[in-house]
Order: sequence, then C-alpha cells, then structure tokens
Amino acid sequence: MNENSSSPNRVNGHIIGCLLSAIFLAGCTGEKDVKSGVPMPVVQGSLEGKTLAVPESGAYAGAYIDFGETEDHVPLEQIQDFEQKVGKHQAIIASSSYWGEQSFPRENMERIIRHGSFPLIYWSPWDKPYQQEKGPDRFSLRRILKGEWDAYIDEWGRQAKAFGKPFMVSWGLEMNGCWFPWSGTFYGENERRDVHGLSLESARARLDKKFLTVPYFVEKRGDKTLCFYHDGPELFKRAYRYVVDRVRAQGGSNVLWLLHYNNYPSPNEMWNMMQTYYPGKDYVDWIGLSVYGMQFRYGEWSEFDPLLEWPYTEMSRIDPSKPLMLAEWGVGEFPKSGDKGEWIEEGFRMMRTKYPKIKAAVFWHERWMNSDGTYSNLRVHSSPNALKAYREGVAHPHWLSHPIYSERP
Repeated sequence: MNENSSSPNRVNGHIIGCLLSAIFLAGCTGEKDVKSGVPMPVVQGSLEGKTLAVPESGAYAGAYIDFGETEDHVPLEQIQDFEQKVGKHQAIIASSSYWGEQSFPRENMERIIRHGSFPLIYWSPWDKPYQQEKGPDRFSLRRILKGEWDAYIDEWGRQAKAFGKPFMVSWGLEMNGCWFPWSGTFYGENERRDVHGLSLESARARLDKKFLTVPYFVEKRGDKTLCFYHDGPELFKRAYRYVVDRVRAQGGSNVLWLLHYNNYPSPNEMWNMMQTYYPGKDYVDWIGLSVYGMQFRYGEWSEFDPLLEWPYTEMSRIDPSKPLMLAEWGVGEFPKSGDKGEWIEEGFRMMRTKYPKIKAAVFWHERWMNSDGTYSNLRVHSSPNALKAYREGVAHPHWLSHPIYSERP
C-alpha cells in the first residue's frame, strides 16, 4: 500500500476429509476443522532438511487473511474460513513479524505447518506505532549496519534454526516504494558537480564507465549538467546482506529468502529501479512483487495486465534463474470505477497463461478504514461477483493447494 491509512496493514474453510500433499501430508490426526469436526491433514515425518520446491508445472495458491493490526494474529479458524469461502486449501499462508514486537513467530508458523501450508513471513524492520511515510525509525538501515540490532537478529536466527522446518522470509519488502522507513528514498542523494559543460549524452557516456554499480541520473540545470546518485539502494543491499548473513551464521539455513519489490518504483526514477536493489544471487531464493489494483476511492482504476507486464520483464532480467512470486496481489471494491470480478479473473488467467515464471501468488484479503473515514475492501468476498471470480480462478488445477517439499541443497 502506498497511501496513508489508519492501520499499518497493507492492502488484506474448512476442508472435508483428508488431503494428501505432494510428499509429506498424510493421515487424519491433529487439529480438527472448526465447523465439521473432521480432522485436518497434518505433516507426517520431519521437514528438517527439506525446502519448498519450485513446482515444475503450476503455481502455489496463497493468501494473507486479515491477521490484525500487526498482521501477526494467525488463528486456524480464519485460515479455514477463507479456504471455505474460496473452495481451496492454501499452499502458502503469509503473516508478519515486525521488529517493533521483538519476537519470533514460532507459534504462527507451527500452526500453518500443521494445517498443511507453508509459512511466508514479512519480516519488517519497523517500529511502533507502525506509521507509513515517516522515514527511518530506530531500526534504520544505518543503525542495523552499525550492529545495534545484532542481538535481536542473532536470536531470530537461533529461533529459526530451532524451528527446524523450512519457511520463507520477505525482509524489507517494497523497498523501492516511498512509504516504509527502510525505503531507499529516505536515505539521501548526493550531488556531483564534476560533469559541467558536457551534454547529457556525453555525461551519460562518461558516467556509464565511472559508476558501474551506483544508481545515478543526469539532468540539465541552466548551463550546468549535473549528476546525482542515490545512497538508498546501496545502503539497502548492504543491510539486506548483513541480516541474511547473521541469520545464516546462527544456523538459520532453513530460511528461504524472498526479495520483494513493489511493481512500480516510487519515485519512478532510474536510481530506484529494481536492479539497483538486487543484493546478489547468493542472498535471494525467490523474487517477489506486490501488484495492487485500485485501493482507494480517489485512485485510478487499472486492468491487471498493465500492472504486471513491465515489472515481470524487469524481474525476469534481474536473475533469470530465480522463481517469481506475486508476494501480494489484490484490488478494492469500487464498482463505479471498475469490475473487481473481472480484475481477479484477468489476474488468474494472465498469471497462468502469460507469465510462466510466476510460481506462487499470495492474495491480500483485508478490509481497513482509511484516515479520511473511507474503507478499502480487498477481501475476496467484498461482493458476490468478486468471490465468484476468485473461486473460479483458483479452482483451476494450475493453482496448487499444498506445498511440495524437496531436499535442501
């Protein structure tokens, strides 16, 4: 979400009988369905030493399900209720772990694993009161790099090792936006005055050789040609690598790392493009993207495909070896502006037919009140038409209902 709201949350069935997951789901013991009393499928055997496989065909269906103010209240009943609404078990269940809580989400992840789903955690270096567009807080990238939060990061890594089972972490999501305190835009630009008198073309040619890894842009101001470069992407990459290295040093090798962009950069400038934030192939297992349609009554309606077409190409270029995920996707209910059902139908269809590298999609199922008193309703059942479109879209066999596990490399 890139607008203010009264909640930090961004844009948000029971199963009859026993289902088999591709490898490790079997039996009928453990938690019971809250509506039918039928035992839920549970993981049999250990998942230690396993990891989430990239499906050879199809993609994982997933959801974030309106888990409260800090996005970390994950009751089984809500998961089951969502699955009953959409008619499908979810392979991935997403929730958050804010640094301001100084906790590790073990109970949430255990519940998700027991349910037969795979946990995705948005691990956000964000401090209370979790307000957007406020700039860096006590968990600033610079303070992280100074080692001020080493004890917390190390403990998180030890807890990840003790958990043992595989899970995925999106750290510092949507860093190419301008709303979270770790956003690159908050970390300053420096003016360079060493290209005076050159044309824009000559300046760019010279700078392409001089700044091979530093994002920059050039513009003409009066009789001067000025180069600007931005510290934000470089600082983010350093902090990202720092956090990953410390978690791994504590034994957290069971963590899969998701680098999670917003679909379009804000501000939309060269220094803020996706590739400038890429920390390297050794630090990324999956590449993710947030793709939202209209979320606020004063926004503009867009069809689904234009929101993904260019970002998909950019993501694919960054590292062609990595699987892609819509780590968040959704749209509000604004019937005077556009048809939510058609938007959802197009989303499922386009991901299935046009974007083969997308191997998972996590729908943001939430309703919240904005600071102006209006509501944004991204829930799948915001209207009968929206729910029908979602149920029909996710019912396609392309969308996998359970995670597939493989041996960890």
